[in-house]
Amino acid sequence: MNKMFMTERRDSIMTALKDKKRITVKELSTELKVSEATLRADLNELEKLGKLERTHGGAILLEDLPPVSEVETSFVYRQAQNTEEKTLLAEEASKLLSDGDCILLDASSTALELAKILNKMSLRLTVVTSGIYTALELRDHDSITVILLGGVLRKNSSSLEGVLGVSILDQINVDYFFTSANGFSLHAGLTDFNVYEVELKKKMVEKVHKVVALIDATKIGKTSISTFAEIRNISSIITNKDITGELKTVLEREKVDIINVK
Repeated sequence: MNKMFMTERRDSIMTALKDKKRITVKELSTELKVSEATLRADLNELEKLGKLERTHGGAILLEDLPPVSEVETSFVYRQAQNTEEKTLLAEEASKLLSDGDCILLDASSTALELAKILNKMSLRLTVVTSGIYTALELRDHDSITVILLGGVLRKNSSSLEGVLGVSILDQINVDYFFTSANGFSLHAGLTDFNVYEVELKKKMVEKVHKVVALIDATKIGKTSISTFAEIRNISSIITNKDITGELKTVLEREKVDIINVK
C-alpha cells in the first residue's frame, strides 16, 4: 500500500465521491492503494465533518442523498417501522413520570407512541411538543395540558421546525425531554437526518433537566447527518439492545442510566 498523508487521502476520497456520488471501501482501497481499515476511519471522520454519509461498506456524497420527503425518511414510513419495539420503549419511559410533571416530546414516531400510552393514563401532566401528531393525540385528555412549540410547517413534515417558539422553554421548568434519533453512536451521540429538527432539538436539550433517549436496537452504532445531543447530555437511555464494550464503558463513566427492556 502507498504511503499517503491524511489530507491527501481525504481529498482523494472526496474527489472520488464527487465523481461517482457513492463508493465502497473496497473500491477506494483498490483505487487509492490504501488499507480498508484506514479508509473506514477516514470515512467516519469525514462523516463527522458533514462531508458524506456512511453506508454499509462505503459512503454516499451528501448532496446525492435522497430528500427527507422520500419514503424511507417520511414520518408515515418511520411510524410503521419497529412498532412493537417502540411501544416497549415508550411503556418503560412512562414509568419515569409522576403526577404534575412537565415533559418535552420531540416529533419522532417513538414519542408519538409514548403520547398514545399517556393518553390512556390518568396522570396530570404538561406536555410540550414540536410534533403535530403528538399534540393531536393528547388534545382531548382531561388532565394533560398540551403546549405546541411554534415553527415552520414544511411539506411532508410531522413537526414544526426551527426555533421560533423555543423561547417558551425559558418560562417553564421541564422535567424530562423524551427523544428518539435516527442514530446513536459512541463518537457522535444522538444524531438525526433533518437539520431543521436537529436545530430545535439542540435547544430542547439545553432547556431541560433530564434527557431520556428512546433508542431501539436498529439505531445503536448508526450515525446520521447531524448531532443534537452528546453522550454527556443524556441522563437515561431506554433500549432493547444489550450495550457492551466501549460504548457501555463511556455511558457508565458519564453516569447515563441504561434501561434495557429486552
